[in-house]
Amino acid sequence: MKILVVDDSPTMRRIIIGNLVRMGHAEIVEGENGRAGLEQVTRGGVDLIITDWDMPEMDGLDFVKAVRAGGGAMPILMVTTRAATEDILQALQAGANTYVVKPFTQESLKAKINSLMG
Repeated sequence: MKILVVDDSPTMRRIIIGNLVRMGHAEIVEGENGRAGLEQVTRGGVDLIITDWDMPEMDGLDFVKAVRAGGGAMPILMVTTRAATEDILQALQAGANTYVVKPFTQESLKAKINSLMG
């Protein structure tokens, strides 16, 4: 399974990727913003997207909308500091499948991924 991690923070990308590796996932690509993430999606083969919301150039919400507008049907997990109910609803309406608020635990990340991937 190929996982795309999109976050403008190199530290957060390392944290998420480290968690994914500990869960047994080896095929991971990354992007530093939505525009770079979209380039990865267009290269093909992405099975799951984990994205932040607040990023420069193209934020996570616009990234999710662009993936969905382009026909991307892979599950999208938004991992962000935005915890307000209206933000969660906005992300889900844009096309995110589920949502995790930072800071998160490896267990919560694993549970969300397992629920998305079956």
